[in-house]
Amino acid sequence: MTEPLRVLSLIPPMTQLNTPYPATAYLTGFLRSRGIDARQADLALALVLRLFSAEGLQALREAAALAPNPGPALQFHRLEAERIAEVTPRVLAFLQGRDSTLAHRINSRAYLPEGPRFAPVDASIPGQEDEPDPMAWAFGTLGAQDRAKHLATLFLNDLADAVREALDPRFEFVRYAESLAMSQPHFDPLAEALAAPPTVVDRMLEALALETVAQHAPQLVLLSCPFPGSVYGAFRIAQAIKRAHPTIKLVLGGGYVNTELRELAEPRVFDFFDFVTLDAGERVLLALIEHLQGQRSVNRLVRTFVRDDGAVRYVNGIGGLTEPEVPFDEVGTPTWDGLPLSSYLSLLDMLNPMHRLWSDGRWNKLTVALGCYWKKCSFCDVGLDYIGRYEATTAEVLADRIEAIVLETGQTGFHFVDEAAPPKVLKALADEIIRRRLTISWWGNVRFEKTFTPALVEQLAESGCIAISGGLEVASDRLLKLMNKGVSVEQVARVTKAFADHGVLVHAYLMYGFPTQTAQDTVDALEYVRQLFEEGCIHSGFFHRFACTVHSPVGQNPDDFGVQLIPLPPGRFAKNDIGFIDPTAVDHDRLGLGLKRGLYNFMHGVGLDWDVRRWFEEIRVPKPTVKRGAIGRALQLG
Repeated sequence: MTEPLRVLSLIPPMTQLNTPYPATAYLTGFLRSRGIDARQADLALALVLRLFSAEGLQALREAAALAPNPGPALQFHRLEAERIAEVTPRVLAFLQGRDSTLAHRINSRAYLPEGPRFAPVDASIPGQEDEPDPMAWAFGTLGAQDRAKHLATLFLNDLADAVREALDPRFEFVRYAESLAMSQPHFDPLAEALAAPPTVVDRMLEALALETVAQHAPQLVLLSCPFPGSVYGAFRIAQAIKRAHPTIKLVLGGGYVNTELRELAEPRVFDFFDFVTLDAGERVLLALIEHLQGQRSVNRLVRTFVRDDGAVRYVNGIGGLTEPEVPFDEVGTPTWDGLPLSSYLSLLDMLNPMHRLWSDGRWNKLTVALGCYWKKCSFCDVGLDYIGRYEATTAEVLADRIEAIVLETGQTGFHFVDEAAPPKVLKALADEIIRRRLTISWWGNVRFEKTFTPALVEQLAESGCIAISGGLEVASDRLLKLMNKGVSVEQVARVTKAFADHGVLVHAYLMYGFPTQTAQDTVDALEYVRQLFEEGCIHSGFFHRFACTVHSPVGQNPDDFGVQLIPLPPGRFAKNDIGFIDPTAVDHDRLGLGLKRGLYNFMHGVGLDWDVRRWFEEIRVPKPTVKRGAIGRALQLG
């Protein structure tokens, strides 16, 4: 190739429906800053919109009629298919913000066909059994838009359930065919799925891919897979393009590749992709484009897997010489040009003001600093590039990017997508935002460290901070120390209370099943969490099960954490999660049910004065050793 390349970056299904995943915006902005003709498209959003179009709903209706043993969602769809087809276009327009007055019809509870997903809506909240309006606690009398958004989201979830049962058992709005790729040592399951006759959903995705290629006529197509749930879609897209346009070069990269495919040795992957790349994409793409234009040999590619004589080969320069990364100052400003910003769907699944931010609203995603400035947590992939290579830029550069993005998108909401935004950088950025009199709203992820004093928090709130998330992990000082988290429970309480007192919503990432965690640790952690909610320190949270990864300190040095690793099965595809034997032998699966049940209710203001043992219905647990009022006393002393 000697002519200038046109590069097309694609977002595969499924990632997000309320806002574009930022990878293509970053790469497109960077490539354009280097004079390269770069385009982008979101096939995740496009697939959902086509699936819920008249064409897709007709296919669903026909498949539902033929289903031999329909479940509740499909039975309901059979009965209400005609009404569903009538209201779906209006529901989509409402969730896209193009038909706000429809809220009144939706809230009447007579407009939408209400399937199985609506059952919890009319369930009584404990202590509010006599309340005639079961949603009054969440929306009051005037929250018409949010109430309707929640009901419309339930309507779409009913539709998704029917699609999964009738058209494609793998379909999900987020974790689409996730099991085919997540920590999957062998390529066989994915290869078999891709070789099988395409489902209706597959055919729609393939058609969208080919339509997009016809529109942009690229010579190079980039597919970024951030999660296991986007891998199957990416391979289906690549399969369709490769079959129809064998001369187009296809590249696979993204967060999933960077973590799970670092030891890729499966040649069949290259039946779909010409190149598989690792870590930050800027330098990698510049080298790749030069190679495709005949300006550099394949041996001088950067962090790239290729198939050579039937075998997979990893190329990263000649003789161990590596090229410098593109400085963060020079990566350019992300651009959303080419993405249908008015077509994204604001969804409201969880009735919690903080939790909703992940699915509601069209947020401009921006990175304040690359990597993590702490990079010590023992459960984290601290050795990988996206964590270990920390690099910041100036507040002036960040503010320039913010102004350019607002000018382009017309949207002033920002989600800072850092691993942990550094307090020093946030302070400087807040100063610059205030100095320039910029009006934005922003939220992001931080470490709950003591640097976030009430004075700094006040400044951040003045600059537009509306919400903060951070890792409390296991709320146990012993385990936080073992994790090398660098915080204590009392410190987290004081920092989160400072944010909450300044009107900033706070979300806590929580963990269970960490090495040597006992049932007592687990119950005590939930008691601490209960008290944090009770004192108004946090507003939402999420418990996830600890997973040991091969790249983390636990995976690298298991003896330091008192566990024994279970050898990974041989394989040439994904390698990330690794099992381990913990001598404490606690049934974390059963404990996890109680943790999640308790947290869900705390987020809805239920059971904040109950004994936390009440949430563990499946297993007998010990009494908490944490004294009631411990967090309150810590706040008074702080």
